[in-house]
Order: sequence, then C-alpha cells, then structure tokens
Amino acid sequence: MLSTRILRRTAMVGLTAIALTAAGPAARADHIKTGGDLRVAVNLLLAEHVHLAAAATGWAMMGMKKQFEAAAGGLDANSVALAGAIGLVYGDGAKEAFLPLWRRHIGFFVDYTTATIRQDAAGRRKAVDELMRYAEDFGAFLNAANPNLPVEAVAALVREHAVTLTAAIDAQANQDWPKAYELQRKAAAHMQMISDALAGAIVKQFPDRFGS
Repeated sequence: MLSTRILRRTAMVGLTAIALTAAGPAARADHIKTGGDLRVAVNLLLAEHVHLAAAATGWAMMGMKKQFEAAAGGLDANSVALAGAIGLVYGDGAKEAFLPLWRRHIGFFVDYTTATIRQDAAGRRKAVDELMRYAEDFGAFLNAANPNLPVEAVAALVREHAVTLTAAIDAQANQDWPKAYELQRKAAAHMQMISDALAGAIVKQFPDRFGS
C-alpha cells in the first residue's frame, strides 16, 4: 500500500524533470494558428489527462509503486503542457497561476484514491467535497480570464469530470476492469465538452488572433 506522502509527492512532482522540459507538441505556439488548432490541442491534452490519471490510480490500487510513479510523472508533464497552452493565450502570469490550481484537483483525486485503498469512507467524502468546491474555484479562474466562460457552466463540467473519474476509481478498487475502462472512455469523451467550450470562448475573445 502506498502512503499518502508518497502518493502526493509523486503525483505533484513525479518525473517531470525528465519527462518534459517544455510544453508538449500539441501546445506549441507554431502549431496553434486557428481556432481549430486550439480546439484540437486542448482536446488532446485534456483527454490525455484522463488516461494518465486513470493509469496512475489503477497502478496505485494494485500497489505497483514504480508503475504508479511513472504514470504520475506523465500526468504532471501533461499538467505542465496544459499550463503552457494557457500561457500561449493569456501570458506567463496566467500560466503560472493555472499550474498550481490544476494540480490541486489532481491532489484531491490522490486523496480519494488513498482513502479508497484504506477503506476510509470519511476520507472519500472529504475528497469529493473538495473536488466539488474546486469546481467553483476553477470556474471563477477561467471566468476572470474570459467572460465568455460562465462560472457555473464551467463548474458543472468540472463536477461531471470529478464524478465520472471517481466512479472509475471505484471500479478499479473493485477490480471491475470492464467498467473501469468504460468509465475512463466516458471521462475522456466528456473532456471534449470542456475543451470545445474553452476553445470556443477563447476564439470569441480573440477572433483576430485565431481566425475562423
């Protein structure tokens, strides 16, 4: 069983230094010239977030420390790439603010996974409550950057992300792998709703920059 300390350290730091030294290819400035480019880039990064998160929690459930650490490192690399994409649009200040905010919700999934492994019902409830509160914070963050993204609309999408991914973690804990992968696919598909809303709002905010 992995300790909370190990889970948190690897999920938040992981192998980022060797896994990624800059924003991923999908977030490179020279690859994002139109609204379509932006939509594809964010879609890829958010879907990758789900698959890497599910890999990390699955390995954790099985007590496979090295595999967990590798998946957690990839997950954090994805977070850095997402922050890079935000930075391309809104600047370094937004990039630096986004990264710790995004990592926060990953930490709550870590808490949920840890509590599930320990069969700690109170810990599971607390982690879910934190995720629900986080949804409002994340909605407020995006709304402050882009008024085309209503706080509650964003929060509702993030809450759905939390519900689906925690359900996938539950299926992993029960070793119901068909259900776990079904929910993982559902969570990844749901990310398209988030990325489409985000990309559309950014294009609306900066029509001259991203073209049609």
